[in-house]
Amino acid sequence: MSTHSFDAALHLTPDFDAQPDQFVGHTHPDWWNMVGPFGGMTAAIALHAVMSHPSRLGDPAAVTVNYASALADGPFKAVARPVRTNRSTQHWVLEMRQADAHGVETVVLTGTAMTAVRRETWSATDMPMPDVPHPDAVPRPSLRTGAVKWLQRYDMRPVHGSIPAKWDGSAASEDPLRASLTQLWVRDDPARPLDFESLMAMADIFFPRIWLRRSTMVPVGTVSLTVYFHGGKEQLAASGDGYLLGQARGQAFRNGFFDHTAQLWNEAGVLLATTHQLVYYKE
Repeated sequence: MSTHSFDAALHLTPDFDAQPDQFVGHTHPDWWNMVGPFGGMTAAIALHAVMSHPSRLGDPAAVTVNYASALADGPFKAVARPVRTNRSTQHWVLEMRQADAHGVETVVLTGTAMTAVRRETWSATDMPMPDVPHPDAVPRPSLRTGAVKWLQRYDMRPVHGSIPAKWDGSAASEDPLRASLTQLWVRDDPARPLDFESLMAMADIFFPRIWLRRSTMVPVGTVSLTVYFHGGKEQLAASGDGYLLGQARGQAFRNGFFDHTAQLWNEAGVLLATTHQLVYYKE
């Protein structure tokens, strides 16, 4: 049984006698963010409920999670309900619930997933990996993480678009294609073989684009995250415990919300996942 903290945080116990399709879990201190667990970890747990379900058909193709609230420290319930199974695809409704301070059970996450049986077809990639230095040539910065423990769970090596050194309200670049662009190498620390759950978590690795776009640390929170999986089990296995190159760029910042798109390639240049998320910001 794995002793890696990622697997410890993922751990779910079936609770099908209490409710069909339900699992129970508990938050893990190693993955704490500012007001709850790292959102990527929460999304990975929701996906893990699908991956652990005895009725699952195929592997993840698309997952969307909507964060209604941050998880509090303590136990929670995760539901992954298959609502339609076709010949090669399966559709899921996701939900995570937790008792509040008064003992009332509330919804903290909703979502959907689609799994699929992948078959060999014509394939191409129109989003090639950028030409960047090898991860061994990129120094790993020292981070003062304080209570934000999840940052210590990753080896992150920024290539371009690091978190601002000065919060002076200046734009990172006058070029709109680079004003909110980040490129970085990332892998689990300690290293861990890549799987769908860890890829799901890494899709949320990027700090808020608005911080880079304006060099202003406004309060933020992801409200919706979608990940499309382009790599199958074979591509993930070939990635091993190596680095992934992540690239993220904001698209529109308006009236308290912004979105960003991102891509994740393995060291061989295979595009494993693309992602899109919507983030709330407060002025």
